[in-house]
Amino acid sequence: MTLSVDDLIETLYRGLSGDVGLLDGVMAPDWSDDSSGQASGRDEIESLVAAINHAFSRFTIVVRTIVDGRGEDGNGMVAVRGEMRGVHEGEWLGVPATGRAVRIRIHEFHEIADGLVVRSWGLEDWFGWLRQVGAVSGDGPGIYEGKQGVS
Repeated sequence: MTLSVDDLIETLYRGLSGDVGLLDGVMAPDWSDDSSGQASGRDEIESLVAAINHAFSRFTIVVRTIVDGRGEDGNGMVAVRGEMRGVHEGEWLGVPATGRAVRIRIHEFHEIADGLVVRSWGLEDWFGWLRQVGAVSGDGPGIYEGKQGVS
């Protein structure tokens, strides 16, 4: 049974949040991530998921928007706007644990073929995360520290 695009994407992000067994039903065995410096292949993505769950407790990815650009055959591109959430309790990107709850915006594109994600491209707001944990300073609009802004 082929999943709806919403179910496919929600399941993908639950898998990427830590339940990697879910990826078997939504990610092609030869999946690749064409984002600069990101993991490609199932073994690498599972290692990345384990590492991020070690650095961030209560890690989860919340899907905010799904834009379905697939054709009538169900194949094509899907865009996702979301947010990674967790508590920074382990070293990440060279920054020691801060104990701060964080929200990291993500914008990603996924190529779907035959009901599976075959390729992904992603952009995460790591600069925003650095601001949230105090590794860099900066003021401005956003959702950090309870400020309302563009989300």
